[in-house]
Amino acid sequence: MTYHAAISEGAPGAPLVFTFHGTGGTEAQFHGVAQELVPGAHVVSPRGDVNEGGALRYFRRTGEGVYDMDDLARRRDAMAEFLAGHRERLSPPQVIGLGYSNGANILAAVSFTRPEIVDRLVLMHPLIPFDPDPQPGLAGRKVLVTAGRADPICPSNLTERLIDWLEAQGAEVTALWHEGGHEIRPEEVEAVQRFLT
Repeated sequence: MTYHAAISEGAPGAPLVFTFHGTGGTEAQFHGVAQELVPGAHVVSPRGDVNEGGALRYFRRTGEGVYDMDDLARRRDAMAEFLAGHRERLSPPQVIGLGYSNGANILAAVSFTRPEIVDRLVLMHPLIPFDPDPQPGLAGRKVLVTAGRADPICPSNLTERLIDWLEAQGAEVTALWHEGGHEIRPEEVEAVQRFLT
């Protein structure tokens, strides 16, 4: 499986950063941001290959917050192979994943089944409306979750449930909440900077 992707080669021995856009975004949404946050890093930003009324996504849904679980499983596995291929090619000392909204969801889904691919996860406004199977491979992984208390797309109770699940797997979770909605606020960007340095 291959994706249209923005790829910037970093310095030898540099970390590898994968970025994942939100619904309606493109591979450019966080590519430059990642280069600023982790100077010298390899950055690979795949473009979602599902078109929902002109908006690009990483997997299909049948309604707001209702996922096509079969499609999610197929595309999760394809994405895992794509990411693993780049990890193998570059042999970086550390792999970071940063995703927003639908991008956070595909990144999280990959970590539920292939936790060895990404070492540190930044999940901005994730929505996981299902209970993942236990995943002991997440033990010790560092995860940052950022969210808005009034997010109309990602209800805070589901975000809390995801955080609880991650902690139950042994992940080291940092949570950053703001009082707003689905927008990315400056304090989230600051939290990501702190998390990655």
